[in-house]
Amino acid sequence: MEIKFYFPRWGSEHIGWEDFAKRIVKDGFSGVEVYPLQTLNEKSDLLKAVSDYGLDLVLLQAEMIEGQNFERYKDAFIRNLDVLASYQTSSVKPRFINSQTGKDYYTMEQMVECFAVCDTFTRDTGIKVIQETHRNKWSFAAHITKNYLIKYPDIRLALDLSHWVCVAESYLQDQDDAVEMAIKHADHLHARVGHIQGPQVTDPRSPENAEALNNHLQWWDKWIALQAANNAEFCSITPEFGPYPYMSYQPGTTKPVANQWEINVYMKDLLKKRYAKYL
Repeated sequence: MEIKFYFPRWGSEHIGWEDFAKRIVKDGFSGVEVYPLQTLNEKSDLLKAVSDYGLDLVLLQAEMIEGQNFERYKDAFIRNLDVLASYQTSSVKPRFINSQTGKDYYTMEQMVECFAVCDTFTRDTGIKVIQETHRNKWSFAAHITKNYLIKYPDIRLALDLSHWVCVAESYLQDQDDAVEMAIKHADHLHARVGHIQGPQVTDPRSPENAEALNNHLQWWDKWIALQAANNAEFCSITPEFGPYPYMSYQPGTTKPVANQWEINVYMKDLLKKRYAKYL
C-alpha cells in the first residue's frame, strides 16, 4: 500500500508556487492540499507547479459568508464547487475535494440537500467530494456525526479528530463507538494533534503534549490498519498543523511559538516511519 502525504498550502501562501512545489517535493511529500485561490494568475501558477513537479492535488471547499439563510448558502456552495471543477484540466485531475460543508445549526434535512449537491457534482465532473469533520460544520462532534453515518452510510469523511477532541473536552474515551464508525467511513486523514482545550497543540514534539499525540496516534493506527486490511492501493494523509491563530504567538509579538513547516515535516516523517510495515 502506498501512503501519500500532502502538504497544506495553509500558512505558506507567501511562498511562490514553484518554490513551494520544489520544497515540498524535497521534503518528501506527494502533493498539496489547497483552498481555492484568489486570482487567475495564482491558479495558473498552481496548476503549472502541480503538473511540472508531478504533484497530486487535493482541493478544499471551505468557509463562506453565507450561512444564516440556507438557500443563499446552498447557491454559494454550488458556485464554490463549480469553481473547483475548473481546477481539473487535461494535465491535472484533483484526487478529491475535501468539503467543510454546511453549518452546525443546519437541520439534517438541509444537510441532506447539501450532500445531494455533492453527489450531483461528482456525477457531472468525476471529482469525488468527501466531508471533513470540523467545528462549525454538520460534523462538529463525534455523537452528531455518528447519527448521520448511521442514517446515511454512504457519507465519506476526511477525518480530523482534533476538532472532536476540542469540542468534547476529552480524548473521546466514552465515545469509542462514534470514533470507530468514523474511522470506517474515512477516506483521508488530517494528522493534526488537538488537545482538550483546543484543536492544535503547540508542538507535538514536546513532552507535555505526549498524551495528546499518543491518543491521536492510536486512532490513526486503526485507520491505517483498516486501509491495509481492505487492500487499499493507496491512502492519503495531510499533516495539517496551521498558522496563527492555530499556532500561538509569543505574548506581545507576532512570533509563532514553533515552526509550522518543521512540524508538518516532522509529522510526515513520524507517520512514515511508524507505518513503514504497510509500504
